[in-house]
Amino acid sequence: MTDALRLPAEQTYTAELEALKTDSGDKPPGWALSPRAALTYLMGGKAQNGVEISSKYVGDKRLIETAIATLATDRALLLLGVPGTAKSWVSEHIAAAVSGDSTMVIQCTAGTDENQIRYGWNYAQLLAHGPSRQALVPTPLLRAMEGGKLCRLEELTRMGSDVQDTLITVLSEKMMPIPELNTSVYAVRGFNVIATANNRDKGVNELSSALKRRFNVVVLPLPDDMNQEIAIVTRRVGEMAQSLDLPAPKNVAEEVARVVAIFRELRGGATLDGKMTLKTPSGTLSTAEAIAVVIGSLSHAAFFNNGKLGAEGVAPNLIGAIVKDPVQDKAVLEEYLETVLKKRPDYASYYSTLLDLV
Repeated sequence: MTDALRLPAEQTYTAELEALKTDSGDKPPGWALSPRAALTYLMGGKAQNGVEISSKYVGDKRLIETAIATLATDRALLLLGVPGTAKSWVSEHIAAAVSGDSTMVIQCTAGTDENQIRYGWNYAQLLAHGPSRQALVPTPLLRAMEGGKLCRLEELTRMGSDVQDTLITVLSEKMMPIPELNTSVYAVRGFNVIATANNRDKGVNELSSALKRRFNVVVLPLPDDMNQEIAIVTRRVGEMAQSLDLPAPKNVAEEVARVVAIFRELRGGATLDGKMTLKTPSGTLSTAEAIAVVIGSLSHAAFFNNGKLGAEGVAPNLIGAIVKDPVQDKAVLEEYLETVLKKRPDYASYYSTLLDLV
């Protein structure tokens, strides 16, 4: 048993990926699995040898088909959506299925510069011997080009526009010039890029039209169906609780349903029956945040409430997710408590606990 808090997808699901290698479908050059097997890995099903494959993404199958098919062309893939729509999760698992390696990732931030995208230098080597290939420090993007693998760019629109545009040559010409060495690196077949971005972040830098043309955009939506969202949260909470050694009480599914119902009503600006409109908070209240709320509640229950999961542990985590703006969001939550939760007997403990905390 490893002491790592979290392993890459290709290590966590090694048995499933090995089973899917028996698929008889055609594989693009450099791919670890066929596109058909990669789809089964993401959506779940059975390998040709009968091994059960767990689903990694619950949603529209056609979106994943489009994403996988895009990577078999010369266009890069951009997964777009509001925070918490599993963009990074899907990106990681597609990379594990296609390349067998999901670790070539660049986390884009406002401070990301060209050296973190293209390549850097070992300055001790550079000063001692001058520019050479030994002194060059390859980035994950450069290593992916040389190894014929996928490179993941997380939160692409957080980078400045001038840094984003350093990708244009790589995506269009499939090569990276290294003028200091008077040479270039040409991508090996199998190389491509998966980027993620969201349009709800205040720090978003719009992609240039030239860069947009190099990407095929797949929009990952929030779950439309409440039962589907409950299933996603319940499954991910179960997986994370197991990895964190947190016991899962019998009423986890019941509390998940309550959290998801509250999130969906506040997120959608209306009660589930559509009879009452509501003010919406400033946050996105995504599926990922619902998972975080329940995991935080499980931890509280395990260490401070004798393993009992209920409003006492869930309410503080709910407030942390909902009240991002201490003035605006607090008013939204207070109104929701008085107009909605107060009238629901099965939410009585949530109403009283939240009211005490707000």
